[in-house]
Amino acid sequence: MKKKQLSELIGTLRTDENIVNWHEIEPQEAKTRNMPESVDPRIKSALGKRGITQLYTHQYTAYQTVRSGKNIVAVTPTASGKTLCYNLPVLQEIAADDTSRALYLFPTKALAQDQKSELNEIIQEMGMDIKSYTYDGDTSPAIRQIVRKAGHIVITNPDMLHSAILPHHTKWVSLFENLKYIVIDELHTYRGVFGSHVANVIRRLKRICRFYGSSPKFICTSATIANPKELAQQLTGSPMELIDDNGAPRGRKHFVFYNPPVVNKPLNIRRSATVEVNNLAKEFLKNKIQTIIFARSRVRVEIILSHIQELVKNEIGSKSIRGYRGGYLPKQRREIERGLRDGEILGVVSTNALELGVDIGQLQVCVMTGYPGSIASTWQQAGRAGRRHGEALIIMVASSTPIDQYVVQNPEYFFDRSPEAARINPENLIILVDHLKCAAYELPFKEEEEFGPLDVVEIMEFLVEERVLHRNSDTFYWADQSFPASNISLRSASQENVVIIDQSNVADVRIIGEMDRFSAMTLLHDEAIYLHEGVQFQVEKLDWDHKKAYVREVDVEYYTDANLAVQLKVLEVDKTRSQDKTALHYGDVTVNAMPTIFKKIKMSTFENIGSGPIHLPEEELHTSAAWVELKEIDPELGIKTLEQLLLGIANVMRHIAPVLVMCDRNDLHVVSQIKAAHTGLPTIFLYDHYPGGIGLADEVFTRFAEVKRAAMNLIQKCPCKDGCPSCIGTEIEGINGKQKSMQVLEQL
Repeated sequence: MKKKQLSELIGTLRTDENIVNWHEIEPQEAKTRNMPESVDPRIKSALGKRGITQLYTHQYTAYQTVRSGKNIVAVTPTASGKTLCYNLPVLQEIAADDTSRALYLFPTKALAQDQKSELNEIIQEMGMDIKSYTYDGDTSPAIRQIVRKAGHIVITNPDMLHSAILPHHTKWVSLFENLKYIVIDELHTYRGVFGSHVANVIRRLKRICRFYGSSPKFICTSATIANPKELAQQLTGSPMELIDDNGAPRGRKHFVFYNPPVVNKPLNIRRSATVEVNNLAKEFLKNKIQTIIFARSRVRVEIILSHIQELVKNEIGSKSIRGYRGGYLPKQRREIERGLRDGEILGVVSTNALELGVDIGQLQVCVMTGYPGSIASTWQQAGRAGRRHGEALIIMVASSTPIDQYVVQNPEYFFDRSPEAARINPENLIILVDHLKCAAYELPFKEEEEFGPLDVVEIMEFLVEERVLHRNSDTFYWADQSFPASNISLRSASQENVVIIDQSNVADVRIIGEMDRFSAMTLLHDEAIYLHEGVQFQVEKLDWDHKKAYVREVDVEYYTDANLAVQLKVLEVDKTRSQDKTALHYGDVTVNAMPTIFKKIKMSTFENIGSGPIHLPEEELHTSAAWVELKEIDPELGIKTLEQLLLGIANVMRHIAPVLVMCDRNDLHVVSQIKAAHTGLPTIFLYDHYPGGIGLADEVFTRFAEVKRAAMNLIQKCPCKDGCPSCIGTEIEGINGKQKSMQVLEQL
């Protein structure tokens, strides 16, 4: 059988009736500059051996700007050689002065390992004695000592910096005294709660550097987001120069939106995205075209992987298709990355673990199962195909969810706007207090000291009353027995997380994660199906008093969804925009939540296949919210109908709002009430799902007109007649639910 070329397959695909949009991105030539004079000859020769004799424009600008003593944030697409933006100035600094040190921060261990091997290859070719080490949970005690004493470049992640390096800074004197550069890679991943924590970790890091007399410069790199400079400045507390003159070449790219055919007309249910992805990928793989397939969860990765291996085992052998996700051992991951680079592996099915900059060489096709959730993520995944020259094809296959349908039916929303802005709120009181405790543990805190823009003396005095700190004239000292960093997770903002314990293997009972109490009520109740990196676990017992959830691995064809009875009380109104018929507000609220029942929902068809009660006490959350209320209601609508309409609109906003404010679906919750407690008016609330809020509801208040427009657009373009699971949820008896929802939204 003659193998088809990619261009032939692209030609065939153009005639497919399920393609709803075809977008072509023109190729671009490389823009380069000569290697700067000041670069050490040993570095020039090492780069020369790797075929690098000139620099792309952004690498050149980054090098010169850093050498002139400024902090930078470099923003260019995937695979444009961002690594050299920091490796070059760092190696130059160490080549000129052997005592200099650098600290590299990566969001994940896999990325840190990947960067270490690339860096060590360059160092080896330079023929210099520069020691670079990763310092993470897997580093052996013997190597830890060497890293602390002699590591020129220490590569770690924010969690290790927070809990293992800063609290023990006295063991790291040679690093902190001579620290010249702090590199923060994949800056765009530091958003929401995680980013707010990391900003405070950096404040602690800078404080310790000052104590040891060093004043390091920051080199940040990021994928495309709307506000890289602002985010870098917020995260580091230092002024930044933005570098975005991308000089890297790229080949022609075809970006295609594929919408599976409708299989159930009345319910507007489409054929499963997974089935379509399998069939599309099979075509490319049979023709020996290197392909990456992205899936949203580990379960999906494994399902797609087994299907595709089965489909192509006769043509190319199932060994040439591999999975890649968290939970694979480092050795296995390195082997897969190598196989992709040298072409032995033809296809890989991955979670977003491969979205970040791990080097996997040149792939020709990228297939996404569903919309990845944000414009930034989508471009990251798309960047995995067609890395330098030659054509590349990216196909996004939509699922039936409202957000996927919205994106494929409004391609201009995706292609015409810049990626989302990343939001953090380092001044969130709960997060700030946690890190002030850590800071006081690390070094006594002087009254006139600054820790971000807020005056923190009041907080310190509160901690003295709580007997956590002790005050002596103008200095606060740590006074508690405990070690604060060990109880603080950078990934959540509430105290007292529920620990998740996997007891699938009696010989190896282990903790696999933790979750804030509020989320645990709906995700970790007895009998819940909990997904951990794509593996399904069933919760056998939730011990609420001791905050432990015991889980066991299962393989089932359904997931669970819990109903939460939510009461909202408005505590204070901070901002208001009022009109004749409606008003929009922003302020502080308390949320009282009580889980009632859970449903089992079949993965392939989303139908309800069972339910059960949840027995847990009520929880209270103080947070910020934006809410919109209807002052005038169409008298012909009955209470029941109005309630269903509000529910439907809330359902659409639940999908739309997180996309516009760039957060996870779980970070922002939406609740509709037919009679709000404080006014008695029909109201829809959108609130931050974190104690104290992290600024998402505020963003919704500011951009409410966009949220409303996007919601109307989604309902209008949904091909169903009167309402379905892809828009307002269900049909509403007696009226055209779609039309009526649009009218209500129009008023808001």
